[in-house]
Amino acid sequence: PSGCGKTTLLRMIAGLEKPDRGHISLNGAPVFDSDRNLNLPPERRRASMVFQSYALWPHMTVFDNVAYPLRSQRVHKTRVQERVRDVLTIVGIDHLQAQYPSQLSGGQQQRVSLARAIVASQDVILFDEPLSNIDAKVREKLRLEIVRMQRELGFTALYVTHDQEEAMTLGTRIAVLDEGIVAQVDKPRAVYEEPASAYVAAFVGTVEEFTGTVVERAPGRLRVRTAGNQEWDIEVNREVNDDVVVMARPERWKLAEGTDPGRNRLTGTIVSSIYLAGSRMQYLVRTGDGVVRVWAAHAEEIAQGTDVTISQTPADLLAFGRDS
Repeated sequence: PSGCGKTTLLRMIAGLEKPDRGHISLNGAPVFDSDRNLNLPPERRRASMVFQSYALWPHMTVFDNVAYPLRSQRVHKTRVQERVRDVLTIVGIDHLQAQYPSQLSGGQQQRVSLARAIVASQDVILFDEPLSNIDAKVREKLRLEIVRMQRELGFTALYVTHDQEEAMTLGTRIAVLDEGIVAQVDKPRAVYEEPASAYVAAFVGTVEEFTGTVVERAPGRLRVRTAGNQEWDIEVNREVNDDVVVMARPERWKLAEGTDPGRNRLTGTIVSSIYLAGSRMQYLVRTGDGVVRVWAAHAEEIAQGTDVTISQTPADLLAFGRDS
């Protein structure tokens, strides 16, 4: 999330900020070690960075902006010409090489920034929310192109974003930060399906929260009683009398007209509905545990004021200690 230290972490890896203590290695090679008083400058870390602000030289053409890292390394002119043209083709802006940044759209400028990061053939490319200033359609397209280029060229990418959808789309592994501390590192699906804490569950995706107490325990399953004496069976391990937060994903609710109370079910009334992009409806259902969001497949819209029952299986629900 915003303010958790993502950009600071990236800048420390790049060598733009010095940590107070610790160790940083890139591709197995140490670049910072407070115990050994080692702190390599950015140009010796074999890492490129793609900034949110593009950071292009306004007086240079696209070609010259991309060629800058190679020229600063005194690469032969012929090799510079070949390498820059190859990378501009990969990024899809070879036809813009004579243009200046002021003549380009935001998406085109970010492609230039990406090409400049790729051209030097570094071990790692660091991305600092590079798509946050670009409109949604272009952003979606560039996400897919970054994935394609990473796989095609084989570089390691460390990508900072506060956009959960972007993280899920781009990442093979995701690290969730909480005030500078890594709360969880795992594959995207595992972070979503098996969050390590209530913090991670609430940040990655959308949840409804119900506070309750464990009233019964069995191997691999417990029973929680929440407000209004509603009981939930959940496939997690906690102790009897533990205070917990039950979390439900809105897309996991099963929605049916009519009232059919029971365990793992809430009865309530539709108070509003919104058509979501694609084929889903969002319903707000007033229940004894508060107003609950339900994302349901779009079929025949259920009218406001209709009594309904919503339910989730024990495997769909999450539960954490209230202090997690």
